Amino acid sequence: MISIIVAASDNNCIGKDNKLLWHLPNDMKFFKATTWAMPVIMGRKTFESLGNKPLPGRKNIILTTDLNYSNEKITIANTIAQAIAEAQTTNSNEIFIAGGGAIYEQTMEIANCIYMTRVATTIEGDTFFPTINESDWTLVQTQKFEKDEKHLYDYTFEKWIKK
Repeated sequence: MISIIVAASDNNCIGKDNKLLWHLPNDMKFFKATTWAMPVIMGRKTFESLGNKPLPGRKNIILTTDLNYSNEKITIANTIAQAIAEAQTTNSNEIFIAGGGAIYEQTMEIANCIYMTRVATTIEGDTFFPTINESDWTLVQTQKFEKDEKHLYDYTFEKWIKK
């Protein structure tokens, strides 16, 4: 199964200047728990936004068109198909797509599931998640949380399954 995992504002914004736009500790915990021990595919810019450090406990597959890009701590792929093939070598039952915007756009057609943290705000940015077409996807699970001393915004964990 190929799953997308993303946090996006009400207007589908996911970042600005290669940075996240909010700090939601529960979302980070959810991301870690959901992707733990699974292969995670992300674009080079997303990987670099993490400080060029692989996510621990997961096979990190970085997509880049730069044929000279190298980092011994990760697996590098130059196409989505190559990244998926690398992920399949792990024999995991789920492969995660973790951004950024262009990678999400390219993988919406092949994904089976979307784990969306919907952040209840409209915010300015330069990177966006594609609109979820509800004729192609069904919302099967929601869990809403209100803002608190650690979370500046209300947010909802959503799970979407392709029809």
